[in-house]
Amino acid sequence: MPSLKDLKNRIQSVKNTRKITKAMQMVAAAKLRRAQDAAEASRPYTERFNAVLGGLAASVGGSDTAPKLLSGTGSDQTHLLVVMTAERGLCGGFNSNIAKLARAKANELKAAGKTVKILTVGKKGRDAIKRELGDAFIGHVDLTEVKRVGYDNAQDIARDVLARFDGGEFDVATIFYAKFVNVVSQIPTAQQIIPATFDAVEEGAEATLYDYEPNEEAILADLLPRGVATQIFAALLENGASEQGARMSAMDNATRNAGEMIDKLTIEFNRSRQAVITSELIEIISGAEAL
Repeated sequence: MPSLKDLKNRIQSVKNTRKITKAMQMVAAAKLRRAQDAAEASRPYTERFNAVLGGLAASVGGSDTAPKLLSGTGSDQTHLLVVMTAERGLCGGFNSNIAKLARAKANELKAAGKTVKILTVGKKGRDAIKRELGDAFIGHVDLTEVKRVGYDNAQDIARDVLARFDGGEFDVATIFYAKFVNVVSQIPTAQQIIPATFDAVEEGAEATLYDYEPNEEAILADLLPRGVATQIFAALLENGASEQGARMSAMDNATRNAGEMIDKLTIEFNRSRQAVITSELIEIISGAEAL
């Protein structure tokens, strides 16, 4: 049975931990508002940009002059998985859920006889999958020193991916990230970015016809690389909001659990102290009676 001093020290230790988790929860809540606003503000642009690209891609179809980023290499043997996670932990299952989805995809591709290559963005994703898939790693993007993710960071990642594609290192590229829904819900998502894919236009939807200058192929050749950077930037923003939401929820749970533990330890401390007092009183009374 622990002594009163041990219980007292443990209660103080848990109280200190609760202060830290409460502070982290408040910091995450403050960062979440900015990250959520940035993610939600990017969605209309990304959706409209993809709609324009989708219209151009539909008009080009499978012509021989279609850009390589749209038509692909004609093969799907080599796949590049861009796993995007956080640089820090203490955010619940945010990082592990993304890594789990990427591992499942990699194992599925390997079982089908495909070659898998992995580019990680964020230290936690690299640490989570390097033991099982370390031989497939071809690069890592460290954002530890980046205080606020911007479009420049997305462009750097996109340039790396596009350079590898132009060099013939892979045929298909897929990004993995968490789509932000709310504080308690972040959906791990896999999205193919090379060759570019677009949602099909619903039947009966009103279509607008455009004339393009100089032509669809030339415009696509210029916009598709920007589309890759746009998709990566949107994924980074979604990840940023998801990370803060997951951390806020995790720290809230940790704070409540610490409070419950303090209550239990306090009860145990009071019972132990009462037992010690009772024992001492019995000894005093027994000694008095003996006299």
